[in-house]
Amino acid sequence: MRGLSFDDYVRHDALGLAELVRTRQVSAAEVIEAAIARAEAVNPKINAIVEPLYDRARDAASTGLTGPLAGAPWAVKDLGHEIEGVRLTSGSRGFKDYVAKADSESVRRMRAAGLNIFATSTSPEFGLTVTTESSLNGQTKNPWDLSRVVGGSSGGAAALVAAGVLPAAHATDGGGSIRVPGACCGLFALKPSRGRTPVAVGRTEGWNGLGCSHAVTRSVRDSAAILDATHGPELGSRYAAPPPKGTFLDAATRAPGRLRIALQLAPANGTPVDPVCIEAARDAARLCESLGHIVEEAAPDIDGVGLGRAMMMVTSTHTAAGFAARGQALGREMGPEDMEEATAGFVAIGRAATALDLADADQAFMTAAIAMASFQQTYDLVLTPVLAKPPVELGTIALNQPLQQYGANFGAFCPFTALANQTGQPAMSVPLYWQEGLPIGVQFAARLGEEELLFSLAHQLEQARPWFERRPPV
Repeated sequence: MRGLSFDDYVRHDALGLAELVRTRQVSAAEVIEAAIARAEAVNPKINAIVEPLYDRARDAASTGLTGPLAGAPWAVKDLGHEIEGVRLTSGSRGFKDYVAKADSESVRRMRAAGLNIFATSTSPEFGLTVTTESSLNGQTKNPWDLSRVVGGSSGGAAALVAAGVLPAAHATDGGGSIRVPGACCGLFALKPSRGRTPVAVGRTEGWNGLGCSHAVTRSVRDSAAILDATHGPELGSRYAAPPPKGTFLDAATRAPGRLRIALQLAPANGTPVDPVCIEAARDAARLCESLGHIVEEAAPDIDGVGLGRAMMMVTSTHTAAGFAARGQALGREMGPEDMEEATAGFVAIGRAATALDLADADQAFMTAAIAMASFQQTYDLVLTPVLAKPPVELGTIALNQPLQQYGANFGAFCPFTALANQTGQPAMSVPLYWQEGLPIGVQFAARLGEEELLFSLAHQLEQARPWFERRPPV
């Protein structure tokens, strides 16, 4: 086997690698060996892999892969999406020995697309924060600056893609967990509409509808092709996203037409925003105007403080329920030794919550969705920063601190992204701006079901200001 050099490997996105395999310019075995070699070279620095599945991936490559992305290497996030016979730790000491009994529906669709799963990627405990640090698996580090957060909760996925280990990787998002690591790592990161993709084993929604599953990618077209291969309702779905008019990949190859875009520079809860994040959004607005779009400063009338309380109630209740179920399976009560310090605070809130608290939270989400849908009768898209600060230092928003301290640090960093989860609408982080070597993402949010519009604009922006060749120093 002649091998595939790293320089040749990293020049291609997932679709490009699949095309090389399809046309027999390289073999799937050569592709997976290139991914493994890169992982072994850089993972000791970035710590983004929980379970290496190299031999499984080698076997899959040798036995033949089919599908539109056949041969492209892939990692599945270590949270919610089960792979038969593989540990699923959810970043938690309390789940360190849990082994999945079957593939989740999402994993079945990934395999059907031809994606070759070679590892699981790191996540913080239960995806509760937007850094990827845990007492169980350690700190995942940003390839652009190893002292900074990689984002979360899909930080392992983003680190692997940014470092050139993979062209794309599985990611999930319940409050920003696809878009935040995309922003921190200089990647394209799209959160799909509520009900667009399968969520997890035994559930058809996560966090009362806040959660969704998709990917972080280097190219726009990879994101579109992966969504084409994995979207659609699953058995028992309570709801499904509006069907696309065509394929997402087709949408990612055409111009969007002239759009009316609202530029929102302050989050709904009033959190101060670093000038560099504001400038990144203004820069994106100027780029959109140069492409013929209309951009106006405007914002929907949203109760951001109330939504924050509702978000805490939902995440806390589900965290408490998750640990209760684990305790029942183990035949013992889960205690502080099983979870992070801030997580224990979530559990305490969840245990004290009432049904009326959850009903109030659900009402807050519905009120916000109605307000946003009304606002977007005027504006096609809403443009904001992704974060209120550039990537912060490791440890700042980790879960190994008291909940109140963690909450203050988290709120100062990430006040923009959760709204799209609460309203169900799709949103994307686009890597258009860098400051002192660090990527600063910007977010575009569309109406529910309008991922095609986001892909079309992303394609236009990718052509106007390409980012695919940007690589971190790691």
